[in-house]
Amino acid sequence: MEELKIPKHIAFIMDGNGRWAKNKHLPRSVGHREGVTSMRRVVEACYEKGVQVVSFYAFSTENWSRPKEEIKTLFSMLEKFAKSEIPKYAKRNFIIRCMGNLSELPDNVRIALESNMKLCDGNDGMVVNLGINYGGRDEIVYAVKKLIDKGLEVNKQNISSNLYTADIPDPDLMVRSSGEVRLSNFMLWQLSYSEMLFLDTLWPDFDGKTVDEIIKQYNKRDRRFGRV
Repeated sequence: MEELKIPKHIAFIMDGNGRWAKNKHLPRSVGHREGVTSMRRVVEACYEKGVQVVSFYAFSTENWSRPKEEIKTLFSMLEKFAKSEIPKYAKRNFIIRCMGNLSELPDNVRIALESNMKLCDGNDGMVVNLGINYGGRDEIVYAVKKLIDKGLEVNKQNISSNLYTADIPDPDLMVRSSGEVRLSNFMLWQLSYSEMLFLDTLWPDFDGKTVDEIIKQYNKRDRRFGRV
């Protein structure tokens, strides 16, 4: 039996927490909590498979338009994740990083993320990359402004090297849950040649078996990068 190719970098758009909760007649906050648990399962499964980088769309620049109470719940979970989960990952040689403008987050959330990510300094294991207050278009503008400030030519190579993800490979595969078929402003530059997989499964139902299926589906693809 031929050995499966393992993607180096899988990016996830975590969608369907609210619908999962609604289907079970539960508050949306429960769906978001279950979504965090699902993310933990996916990280573990990807680590066991040998995936080097996993990216998650945790909070987009558009999510600010959601109800204030829901945003408050999301930020509370982010702070809890930073304080309770990042130290555990740091001890396992993981690297936790964020892409997005953290300066606009509530101080308690920003400080919790920044201080705990420092625990990963010196680690060289699996990268868990979190998109927080992140938007793909904003990221491209951010990179171009950096080039202008540095007096560098605006070209493809220089833009790539000034994105939030400058030092990690572009995703080999992007996976979106819940049956929605769109990118929603996620990693627009980096996903140019990524394989894309849209699953009907709601995000809180993702687990190790889902990751197994994702990798099997990836192995059915013929990546051409624009070639015939």
